[in-house]
Amino acid sequence: MTLVEIAQIYTDLVKAENKIPEEGYRAKDQINALRTKYHQLLMEKMKQEGIPFCDRFDAANKAFELVQKGRSL
Repeated sequence: MTLVEIAQIYTDLVKAENKIPEEGYRAKDQINALRTKYHQLLMEKMKQEGIPFCDRFDAANKAFELVQKGRSL
């Protein structure tokens, strides 16, 4: 899987989680588990490709940038 593909899945999960009402805590938990998995994959792939990030928040921001640009940094 490419970095852009991983970033796309991760950002889609973030957006989906934000759309679920608070009463949907089970759905939020399930999406959160997937989001966490893809965030870890994202950071690992960024390290492999030599893309610097200072923390998990920076990596998340770069994921949104990647998706917006539709290409690698």
